[in-house]
Amino acid sequence: MNLRDAVEGKEYVVRQIDTEDEDLNAFLFSLGCYSGEHITVVSHLKGGCIVSIKDGRYNIDHQLADAIII
Repeated sequence: MNLRDAVEGKEYVVRQIDTEDEDLNAFLFSLGCYSGEHITVVSHLKGGCIVSIKDGRYNIDHQLADAIII
């Protein structure tokens, strides 16, 4: 299942990042989003979702949410 299908408020573990785009991988890594890291969907929005990773909250679009496998 990917992050777009996640339940709000439930903590998940990132299993993998499903993309061939190295820039996208580097961007997610800079946010602290990589395999084994805990991630929580705070809320779903029309254009994406707000996630909590470590001590930060980020607004990510559907393309990023689809690439994060939990």
